[in-house]
Amino acid sequence: MKTNIFSRIALATVITAGALSLGSCDDFLDHQTPQGTLDETQVKDPSRIDNLVISAYAVYMSAEDINSSFSMWNFDVRSDDAYKGGNGTSDGDVFHQLEISQGILTTNWNISSMWERLYNCISRVNTALAQLEKIDAAAYPLKDERVAEMKFLRAYGHFLLKRLYKNIPFVTNPDLNYDDYNNLSNTQYTNDEGWQLIINDLEDAYKVLPVKQAEVGRPSKAAAAAFLTKVYLYKAYHQDDATSNKVTSISADDLKKVVEYSDPSIYQAGGFDLEADFHNNFRPETQYENGVESIWAIQYSMNDGTKLGNLNWSYGLIVPNIPGVTDGGCDFYKPSQNLVNAFRTQTDGLPYLDTFNDKDYDKATDYADPRLFLTVGIPGLPYEFNKKYMMDESDTWSRSHGLYGYYVTLKQNVDPDCGYLIKGSWWGTAENRIVLRYADVLLERAEALVQLNDGRINEAIALVNKLRTRAKHSLGVISNYETDYGVHFNISTYDGSYNQAQALKIVKMERRLEMGMECERFFDLVRWGEAAEVLNKYYAEEAGDCSIYKDAKFTKDRNEYLPIPFSQISASNGHYTQNIGNW
Repeated sequence: MKTNIFSRIALATVITAGALSLGSCDDFLDHQTPQGTLDETQVKDPSRIDNLVISAYAVYMSAEDINSSFSMWNFDVRSDDAYKGGNGTSDGDVFHQLEISQGILTTNWNISSMWERLYNCISRVNTALAQLEKIDAAAYPLKDERVAEMKFLRAYGHFLLKRLYKNIPFVTNPDLNYDDYNNLSNTQYTNDEGWQLIINDLEDAYKVLPVKQAEVGRPSKAAAAAFLTKVYLYKAYHQDDATSNKVTSISADDLKKVVEYSDPSIYQAGGFDLEADFHNNFRPETQYENGVESIWAIQYSMNDGTKLGNLNWSYGLIVPNIPGVTDGGCDFYKPSQNLVNAFRTQTDGLPYLDTFNDKDYDKATDYADPRLFLTVGIPGLPYEFNKKYMMDESDTWSRSHGLYGYYVTLKQNVDPDCGYLIKGSWWGTAENRIVLRYADVLLERAEALVQLNDGRINEAIALVNKLRTRAKHSLGVISNYETDYGVHFNISTYDGSYNQAQALKIVKMERRLEMGMECERFFDLVRWGEAAEVLNKYYAEEAGDCSIYKDAKFTKDRNEYLPIPFSQISASNGHYTQNIGNW
């Protein structure tokens, strides 16, 4: 059993129900009825405040589902890392539309669902903040710390929304009234100003949060720093041309903030570092969860007094359909051939930076980065490192009969025999979802150092080499793969002298290899301003082998972001503006 802030849902007062639609004040006010608020006597009771805070954490589990996972796997199918998967193009057809960047409608349910669910989360946080403002700090010594936690959670909700939709309304005042909500605009702030609002919440949190938390799941000072590192990096790539989504400039001031908040001393103080083995980050066993690399994670649990525990059901569609074992597995979110090819290495152990996709990876003849076998399940190898389940090119490993290939993601799945895979309405596990891990911070720091180009490129390459060295030694569960299955590990570090363009290419490739299938890829491409170029090339390369891409086309200055949902535009009384791109 695991005691954490997310697992104490049963203690929380139920504040909200259903989905908050910011375009409709009636929807919002339904959440503000007397049964969901505190009177003057109750507001002085710290236990009541604690329940509100727990409720704000809990919604980041209860508001998501298999089709609207806050991990964003459903939306990462827009990248070159993954295929949608499932039983064919009509199985989850709205996600097929996202995958090929065609036929996307503002009325699609998946476009509205994520918007509503995330604003539901923000509503829950603001309810807690509104009551925290009223309580006397003398009666509630943890007030400032809890306010900081809530601002962290509010930043998380706004961050997820902004990456998806770009132009969003920001709900940073927890005391808005009926008219205030009716007058919210999604274009009140420029893109740059929007990122700054998220940063403001995080910087407030950073000043107050403790170096270490007594209860797992609550963000620490290092978590706020890691989040600031990420948001400042997004902000650095300015996209403030109202008529396009192009990167108009790269801000040195923002990049310097990335370097500031990624300073190793911040993380050392909190006890954070790289895991000795890359794979440890993706294991469900309690001895591996909340390890040294996990800076902040959504906490899932089982055997905690509830029938099914607080399990992660949001990956329920990703599980393969192994007969008699995972019956009902839907086989979504499948690694692409393009991603697999990126793990190929040359004889010197370095990746093919420009020509990685010139040929498909062949495990019998090609060298590969060991992280490939910890990220992607491949025919001829054991699924989740269990020899009972040998993968092959059969329908067991592809419900689409090979339309989406036979690869399976390993990071979100677990060994069916490990005791952590539970059947409910879908499949769920107790494996945490790491939101911020230290390797990501190192890569973001390396990227900022290269972009600053102020004489610290060697330091950036050293950070890349640190990850590659760790990968070389991440053989705990695959140490027998060379002898038993004939694969060929080969990975080395960079030892040359590199200019800015070369170093940037190295860092971007390393980011893809380290973070593959962690739902960062599409957002990285948009942040860099490279989505149209990279994805149209990907579509063209895939079209010959995978028929789903024959009509795919990524339209620049349209497909980088989702449209604002039709229902929100309609309910906004003219205060919302649709994103560019002729939606």
